[in-house]
Amino acid sequence: MLRTRVVSALIAIPIVVVAIFAGGGWFLAGALVVALIAGWEYAQMMQLGRYAPATFIILALIALLVVGSYFPAVQLLPLTLSLALLGSLAWQLFQHSEHPTADWALTVAGGLYIGWGIGHIVALRQLPAGLYWVWLALLCTWAADTFAYFTGRAIGKHKLWPRHSPKKTWEGLFGGIAASVVMALVLAAFAPELFWFTALAVGLLTPIAGLFGDLAISLMKRDVGVKDSSNLFPGHGGFLDRIDSVLFVSVVVYYVVSYLN
Repeated sequence: MLRTRVVSALIAIPIVVVAIFAGGGWFLAGALVVALIAGWEYAQMMQLGRYAPATFIILALIALLVVGSYFPAVQLLPLTLSLALLGSLAWQLFQHSEHPTADWALTVAGGLYIGWGIGHIVALRQLPAGLYWVWLALLCTWAADTFAYFTGRAIGKHKLWPRHSPKKTWEGLFGGIAASVVMALVLAAFAPELFWFTALAVGLLTPIAGLFGDLAISLMKRDVGVKDSSNLFPGHGGFLDRIDSVLFVSVVVYYVVSYLN
């Protein structure tokens, strides 16, 4: 299993690195592809739970939110939300679903959940020094995840939230926070574009935001009875499994950087 995870990571990481450094339309295109695949996985998951969200509306909502974040001057958000809320509800009138209200809610919620998160990392890349802020967000997330896992396995004794994740511990969380803070301060020391106080705030908040992102997707998967969102990454699950923390982290980091910087 570990070998499979490593191979999958070695394939995916170079693609992510190139897209981040390229920025602009390349980053938008890469983020959009990831978001649309994650949206498709979400719809498939809900169908396994005997729901019937409108997949094409989910994907359209995601696309509009992500593209709108790249072109803020166009102000697509009001139109996007209007079409999503009213269009998806009108669509349910023509369906013969067992749970039309739930299907409508899942359609809108799924599109917003994924499109809003990915849209914010696209918007983060567009900010001054956006390249550095995106790297800070991602590296702090990965550092927190990695050290939380190993710290929890090594010394974890006190369960963090057994109802949602029986394996996570308080020791793991604090280990992840420590690793994230160290990563943030190291990056700030080498990149003068990163104001140290803002970087420190990102380092402190990223593990907490990432934790909620991880637990949120776990809650959904348990609700519909699946282990992974898909099997696109052997040993890692699907795209949605890989970006669950980032969907929360990107929103938090965007506003931290926007207001503190």
